Amino acid sequence: MAEPTIHDLAEQVADLRAQLAEAQRTAQAAHDRGAIENLFNRYMYLHNAFQDEQIIPLWVKRGTEGIRARYTNAGQYTDYDSVIRYHQGRPAPVGKLILHATTTPVIEVAADGKTAKGVWLMAGTESGLTDVEVAKESPEYMYSPGLVAGKRVWAHWVWCKYAIDFLRQDGEWRIWKFRCYELARAPFEENWVSFGEKNQHAFDLDLMYFGDDGKPVFMPPADEPVPERNHPYSPSTRQKLEPVPPVPHATFEDTFA
Repeated sequence: MAEPTIHDLAEQVADLRAQLAEAQRTAQAAHDRGAIENLFNRYMYLHNAFQDEQIIPLWVKRGTEGIRARYTNAGQYTDYDSVIRYHQGRPAPVGKLILHATTTPVIEVAADGKTAKGVWLMAGTESGLTDVEVAKESPEYMYSPGLVAGKRVWAHWVWCKYAIDFLRQDGEWRIWKFRCYELARAPFEENWVSFGEKNQHAFDLDLMYFGDDGKPVFMPPADEPVPERNHPYSPSTRQKLEPVPPVPHATFEDTFA
């Protein structure tokens, strides 16, 4: 058997180097995907525990170009302070429960390693107690029959979709562009089909959350209108693929706008 020539050895070394580079790219992509999934999961754990102030460092830094958040048809937020306002001063009312469980992630890191995109589905419950007088300001169908501790009860199933862009900043992944789509909602005592028909107007409101005594707290003024309106499930509409799950891509594309 002939001894390998210097040319043969050089080809083998070049091939090993290419394999090593590809293995490093694969390992980095897997690491980034895990870090991004941890980042959003950490967001949701904190949000469920009314610890939104701890979510603020998960966002990109003040002054980062292109920051954006959108939750309803009332408008979207493109300024750091208005985006972060959503996470500031949230109370933890007695008797209130938020349990949002995210699943089915599709996460793609751009080939240049600078940005990433992800979509998630969420199924959860939301509930709380509302002062009787405050409850009179909301539709009766939002509440359950009877009182608990002298207050009205709202207990809802809720389903959402999330579409998020991430930016690598100072070596760490951060939330950059955030969009939440409420897909469907239903009180514990009612199905989502009949409730969906009567609740279409809710997504146009700028409600942020129900605070102490169930008082509604509204979003800060939006920085700009939404480019297109989105509505949750209705028995009179067809479902569509939105957001479109990300696909492998070289550099950032604003597909969730």
